[in-house]
Amino acid sequence: MKKLALLAAVAAGILATAPAMADEALAKAKNCMACHAVDKKMVGPAYKDVAAKFGGQKDAEATLVKAIIEGSKGVWGPVPMPPNKVTEAEAKQLVTWILSMK
Repeated sequence: MKKLALLAAVAAGILATAPAMADEALAKAKNCMACHAVDKKMVGPAYKDVAAKFGGQKDAEATLVKAIIEGSKGVWGPVPMPPNKVTEAEAKQLVTWILSMK
């Protein structure tokens, strides 16, 4: 019985990390990682910094989805973020992943 419980816990852990890996794969596929990294500033801010800045704000998802789709400027300094070719669903998936990095 202990082995079964351990196996279930391991499987749950693997399934819990699968969406995070998928979202990182989406970020790579959409070329987001050319300007952003998870934990360090590049051309744009680190995703962990974005999560820290916007996490807890009730309009964070809508604000970040709009910024991904339409681009933004002045939020993180003088370098603008260009619009990205993603669907709204993809942008929401990316935002959910980014905000989970608190």
